[in-house]
Amino acid sequence: MKNYDLIIIGSGPGGYVAAIKAAQENLSVALIENENIGGVCLNHGCIPTKAYIKSAKTYKDFKNAKNYGITVLENSVSINLKDIVNRKNRIVRQLTTGVAYLLKKNKVDVFNGYGTLISKDEVKVNDEILKAKNIIIATGASPIVPPIKGAKEAYESGFLVTSKELLKLTEQPKRLTIVGGGVIGVEFATIFNFFDSEVTILEMANDIANTMDEDIIREYTKVLRSSKVNIITNAKVTEIGTSSVLYEKDGNIETHETDLVLMAIGTKPNLDAFKDVDIKLNKYGVEVNEFMQTNIKGIYAIGDVTGKLMLAHVASKEGFVAVDHILGRVDKPINYNAIPKAIYGIPEIASVGLNEDEVKAKNISYTISKVPLMANGKALADGQTLGFIKLIKGTENDEILGAHILAYNAVDILSEIIVGMNSNLTNADLADAVHPHPSLSEIIMEAALKKPIHI
Repeated sequence: MKNYDLIIIGSGPGGYVAAIKAAQENLSVALIENENIGGVCLNHGCIPTKAYIKSAKTYKDFKNAKNYGITVLENSVSINLKDIVNRKNRIVRQLTTGVAYLLKKNKVDVFNGYGTLISKDEVKVNDEILKAKNIIIATGASPIVPPIKGAKEAYESGFLVTSKELLKLTEQPKRLTIVGGGVIGVEFATIFNFFDSEVTILEMANDIANTMDEDIIREYTKVLRSSKVNIITNAKVTEIGTSSVLYEKDGNIETHETDLVLMAIGTKPNLDAFKDVDIKLNKYGVEVNEFMQTNIKGIYAIGDVTGKLMLAHVASKEGFVAVDHILGRVDKPINYNAIPKAIYGIPEIASVGLNEDEVKAKNISYTISKVPLMANGKALADGQTLGFIKLIKGTENDEILGAHILAYNAVDILSEIIVGMNSNLTNADLADAVHPHPSLSEIIMEAALKKPIHI
């Protein structure tokens, strides 16, 4: 039996980051992965979809080349989905190979197989039992295929897919119906709309992207609809046929014909790997404290399996926190109030902190500052003037309560505000920092001012 300081089950962005950090701190580490290194994020999620988004943007730029003084022959630009998939696969291989190299370089023992927790300090993988002083569960989550009539049969036939299967598709669907208007649904709607598929979103709630600020939701809904994405809200899917989706709206059953259905209603934590150990669960997943400890001493859980915030960057940070706690460093839990959220549409959505409805619910006194991209010189030069920044400011201490950006490259410029919130800076502090000109980041400075200059 091999003994380790730490065993990690799952090699997603939480698991592999925790493994490398622990090894850098001279802990002996075993990492167990049943599929490919990198988990869903590197193989089937974050990275592959961003490769698709880049292809969609490039296609859009070619089609709109005349706006930049460039002539492109009519009908000379087309989508080749097979080549897009091949490009995505090359990027994924490069990243996963790189992570595997880093694990090897840091002397992490990687076991390929299904890891099962059989006691508080033992894990079985293949026919081998490993023992450790500490264990981190990082088993992630899987897409939900709900018990809707016909869904199981449609999935087995390939008429219904999850994001994992959609990213392998080499023949473009003429008509794509997406069940679910959350992050995954909106991103794929954007991608395949720009690939010239006829896209319909069926969302059971009142709005798509309903965890975002209301102003962002309203504006991005307009963006999608202006691009001819068919958005049907308050629609409850009741049956998946062989060439159609049935849904209930306003008391009526409607039939929507389609070539392919993407099920994008969310994910559920993967719990089977430790079902024989009495680890406490809540309604979201594994219950943990601020240092990622479960109810069993020496066992931690990070990432999607906890159901807290199913985001890759959250999983990575939680991996850091768990390893630090194992090493006796217990003074720095995660600030979940400053976790960034993003939807990689065209344009992007980036958000951190409270939205306006949440501020109202907390009875916090606040003001709003909004600056449109039309007021930004760099955005004008780039021909990317769709969107705005919305800063929510506390009136008592000028604190940064929340920031919500709809813009190209919105995700990249949000980090400045995240650092500000983590460091307890004020809006005035953001405004005092000299921003490069011309740059998209100037919209942050403008919004942080008491009164914007350029609007």
